[in-house]
Amino acid sequence: MRFTTYTKYTGSLLETLNLQELLDQLADFLLQSGFAGGPYHHPFWGEFGEDESGDSLESLKEAILQKLMEMGKVTPEMLRALSEEPDEEGARQLAEMLDEIVQKLIEEGYLSTEGTPQMPAEGQPVTGPGSMGQGASRSIKFNLTQKGLDFLGYKTLKHLLGSVGKSSFGAHETAELATGVEAEAASKPYEFGDTLNLDVPATLKKAIEREGLGVPINLDYDDLHVHQSEYRSSCATVLMLDCSHSMILYGEDRFTPAKKVALALAHLIRTQYPGDSLRVVLFHDSAEEIPLAELARAQVGPYHTNTSEGFRLARRILMSQKKDMRQIIMITDGKPSAMTVDAGHIYKNPIGLDPQILKETFREVSMCRRAGIQINTFMLARDYALVDFVKRVTALCRGKAYFTSTVTLGQYIMMDFLRRKVRKVK
Repeated sequence: MRFTTYTKYTGSLLETLNLQELLDQLADFLLQSGFAGGPYHHPFWGEFGEDESGDSLESLKEAILQKLMEMGKVTPEMLRALSEEPDEEGARQLAEMLDEIVQKLIEEGYLSTEGTPQMPAEGQPVTGPGSMGQGASRSIKFNLTQKGLDFLGYKTLKHLLGSVGKSSFGAHETAELATGVEAEAASKPYEFGDTLNLDVPATLKKAIEREGLGVPINLDYDDLHVHQSEYRSSCATVLMLDCSHSMILYGEDRFTPAKKVALALAHLIRTQYPGDSLRVVLFHDSAEEIPLAELARAQVGPYHTNTSEGFRLARRILMSQKKDMRQIIMITDGKPSAMTVDAGHIYKNPIGLDPQILKETFREVSMCRRAGIQINTFMLARDYALVDFVKRVTALCRGKAYFTSTVTLGQYIMMDFLRRKVRKVK
């Protein structure tokens, strides 16, 4: 007689783990701006290595382990039990679990890798400090894919809109009317160039009033009436991000939240405002445009704040866009402390508000105004001198100014973006 023995099925962590939830939890690490000075650390990870490059697989595994513990998926007791098993079995199992999670993120298309593993040295152990696995993880770099960036943008947007409250959005509404497919107002006489969305009852009524009731009804050009819909405009936006050193000083990372807002705006525009455009400009000692795909890797540096050069580049980009509206959204936490002079040299003065730097900055603001570009400033600091500077910028360009924090930055920007009511450009 044959007997079958059953054992309890425990399953693996990967089978119960929500990868998207984990990816959302890792957003700050994946978009890190050089604030932490290194990856996440945990005492247990000392078996595997010390300080790693922030974009290496080794640092990614550290961050995943930290977040799994915070999510209650891997408790300190479990880690101690694993580490106490003989022959480093616990360490091996944990390393395999983290490898599986990373591999799943790659297979799902959220991450990609680059680089080649280091060649193992003679007698190098497989696991543990100085092992082949550790060396390979150090030499291989990971990158967020377009799918990963879009997902983080979607999650950030969802969090921001959830905190603001329910909001309907589909296009930038204006106070003007135009002809379109959806009838949202009284009809109007047809004019050349209008969408021929004919209002049949109004057209027939006009013909009958002109000729009287009879068969057949002769229609004239002046009888034609078309439905009106709300005029919806297109907008070109340049997001100016300050990546000077102050954005990670004073015990606060201000650049990572700014990057998350940029991804949220990109997702919102792509899904709800397909006629709009969003470009990203980083300004520091100078200024340059970066593609959204490179935003995750952007970091702050030992830079000053060349606000005028940022405005100059943003204006050039916007003037090449054939949109009804053009605007600059500037996120900064500091006063202008640099300017570009002849032959591309950079003049710097971090002490106080330099009159020469201010003059050049205000000149660029005035040129933006003459070009019909609105500047909305989101200031992450509240020093008296900064407040006065922002007020002058706002007065010059007739824009808006928000004094906010990293916590409320995204909410302010989304509320401003979604509630804009502008006139039709004629």
